[in-house]
Amino acid sequence: MVEVDNIGDWKGKQLIDRDGEKIGKLEDVYVDTANDEPMFVTVKEGLVVSKHLTFVPLAGAAASPDGLKVAVSKAQIKDAPNIDRGGELSQDQEAALYGHYEIAYAPADNPSGRRLAKR
Repeated sequence: MVEVDNIGDWKGKQLIDRDGEKIGKLEDVYVDTANDEPMFVTVKEGLVVSKHLTFVPLAGAAASPDGLKVAVSKAQIKDAPNIDRGGELSQDQEAALYGHYEIAYAPADNPSGRRLAKR
């Protein structure tokens, strides 16, 4: 669980990897539809013209004076699944995202089968 009172307040703040390297600005928060707990955030990456959003897990994240520090490396994040701005993950992409970060995954019990929802 994230050690931040209201993760929504961190939108636009700096995301920092476990080694203290800046990753980018926090864009969106995604919660688990089963329990409404924050699971991932997205961070802006790419060129100004063709920005995409990359997913970063919140497990082990904590507030620091410089921003939100996550428990994964910049290299892991660089290789993580991403989406175009305004897009959304399919169930298959969602499963790949969980797999990339070695987080247990089971489809949600809802019509879409997706476990994540943007808040």
